[in-house]
Order: sequence, then C-alpha cells, then structure tokens
Amino acid sequence: MAAGMDFSPPFTVIDGYSKDNNASATENENSNNVDNMKQMTSGKPPRHLSAMRHRMSSTGLLAATDLAMDVGVVNKSSSDEKSEYLPLLRSGSCAEIGPKQYMEDEHICIDNLTQHVGTTSDFPLPGAFYGVFDGHGGTDAATFVRNNILRFIVDNSHFPICVETAIKSAFVQADYAFADDSSLDISSGTTALTALIFGRTLIIANAGDCRAVLGRRGRAIEMSKDHKPNRTSERLRIEKLGGVIYDGYLNGQLSVARALGDWHMKNPKGSACPLSAEPELQETLLTEEDEFLIMGCDGLWDVMSSQCAVTIARKELMLHNDPERCSRELVREALKRNTCDNLTVIVICFSTDPPPRIEIPPSRVRRSISAEGLNLLKGVLDSN
Repeated sequence: MAAGMDFSPPFTVIDGYSKDNNASATENENSNNVDNMKQMTSGKPPRHLSAMRHRMSSTGLLAATDLAMDVGVVNKSSSDEKSEYLPLLRSGSCAEIGPKQYMEDEHICIDNLTQHVGTTSDFPLPGAFYGVFDGHGGTDAATFVRNNILRFIVDNSHFPICVETAIKSAFVQADYAFADDSSLDISSGTTALTALIFGRTLIIANAGDCRAVLGRRGRAIEMSKDHKPNRTSERLRIEKLGGVIYDGYLNGQLSVARALGDWHMKNPKGSACPLSAEPELQETLLTEEDEFLIMGCDGLWDVMSSQCAVTIARKELMLHNDPERCSRELVREALKRNTCDNLTVIVICFSTDPPPRIEIPPSRVRRSISAEGLNLLKGVLDSN
C-alpha cells in the first residue's frame, strides 16, 4: 500500500496478442486458427471459529469462469477512472449484551466527518468514520479507544496527506496513551476495527477479530482479516517474537493476536511484542456496484459467514431500506444461532436507494444454483 492516500482508481493491464500485418495469406490463415486456441487462459471465553478455504482445480476454475461469464460478471475497465460517482452515506447500528453478564463492546458512527471535526479544505467529500471496539477484561480499554481514536488520527502530522500512516500511528498512540492513564485498568483490552471514508476511498483498519464485509451486488467482499493466534501469518509473527500459542490462545490467555490494552501481556512501550496493537489496513475505491458495508464484532461472525450476513442484509434493505433495522435483524439472527458473546453491528449504506433486484440473464446451459451459491462462487473466482 502506498504511503499516501491515492484517490485515483486502480487499473488492470491485460496482456494481448499481436499479429504481423505483413504475413502471407497462408500464414494469416494458420494464425487465425492459433488465435482461436489462445482464448483459454488460465482475556475472552474460548471462541472456536473454524475457517473453510475453498479450492478449485484448474479445470474447475475454467468451468466456473464460464459460469461467471454466463451470469454477467464484468471486469472493471479504465472507464472507472472517469467516473463521477460519490457515495451517499447513511448508517445504522445495534448493540446487545447477548448471553454475557456484562456489555464490553463500544462503537461509533459519524456519517459527516467534516461537521464532526471541523471544516478543512484537505478533506475529500463525503467523509465519514465508523468503529467497532470489542472489549475484554472490563470496559476501560474499549471506552478509551472509542473516545480517542479519531482524535489521534486527525491530529497526526501525516493526516490527511498520508492517511494510512496516520491511522497506524494513531492505533499505537492510543495504546500508549491508554497505558499512561493511571485512572484506568490497563490490564483490560479491546480489539479495534475502523472504517474511514474520503470521497470514493474506503480504508479499513483492523486489530483483532472484528470484521468488515463489503456488499457488492449481493456478493460478500471481506475487507479485513481476523487476527486469531492460529492464523498462519500471526502464528509465525508471535513465535518469532518469543510468544507461544496454547489451544488457540496467545500465551494461553488471549483468543486474539492483536489488541489495544492488555498491558499485563506486553513488553515496555516501543519494543516488539507478540500481542500487537498495530492494525492491518485494506483500501478500496467504491463504485456503483458497492451497496453497503457491515462491521461487526466476533459475536456475529462466530455464528454467521460473511456471505450469509450480506445476503440477510441485502434482503432487509430491499424490504425497508433502513440500515438500523438491518443491523438489528443481523443481531437477532446471531442470537437465534446461539452466539455466546456480546453483539455489535454497524451497517453503512452508500446510496439513498435500496439495493436493486439482481437480474440473471438466461443461459444457454441449464443450471441450478442459488443466489447465495452464485455469489460465493464469484468470491472464489475473485480471490484467485
């Protein structure tokens, strides 16, 4: 990711094949036959969250590609660069204690960032900020980060020129500031998931196991990765820094590999530590295809897949077009599925209109596949 925030859209270079215009008629005929062949290309209570990786053989991938082409999957073109699209932001949230004895989640929703922090010519419009903070060992860490993280971002010397640097610095700065507050229980901790929107640019920052999922015409696009200790990259990082994992828990105590707070498990400030407060960032350029964003704590994702949540949310928005009612329905569904944790869900819509009905063009080949299955297939193709 670049050090500064780039508001120009990404582009894809597609390799092609050239022909020699001076070739003979016979060579042209043979070349045409060859060209025809070139078209085929290749701490919290224990949380046991199983992950499934979908793999496809090269033959299956080609067949799936044919299916995707039949249902109208369109690659982004350079015309996106000229798009004047801007999201129209509105949000709703729902937080419930669930079966837990205490509510330790916090969240924040700011649909108009310039109105909240003051007008500046450096802000691309629209601007918005959202966050979910899943506390453990008490509420002090989650409350502190919720109240201060945005201030640390906008006050950073790199903001708004190098937004990614400002966000990463703000997470660490918030962690240090929390440790210095003698009035708080610095052994409490919290995960942190934030979404910053500037114009068409969406930047997700995550430290912990909350998750952000983009709804793109009914398809789930995961915008963050869960920082579980058993995740390969996190396990390697932890072990390199002298940490250990027992039964899925960092040093036998914590079910996440990254968090703010938890200073009883950390080294002195400024030194590397198996439990990291530094977030992972993911940036995307929003288009008309992107309909809404779901942000939720692990109480939601422990009992619901990303695609299932997007399917439920889209159905709800098509019925009533209310992001708050939509977030409440996701919380209700998680409770029905017997989640064992607090629940916090934010739904951010990018348009004032409800999601349109998806029309699948008729295919020459008879197939039977559900809309959810189709969107899952598209997600697999995109990831490959």
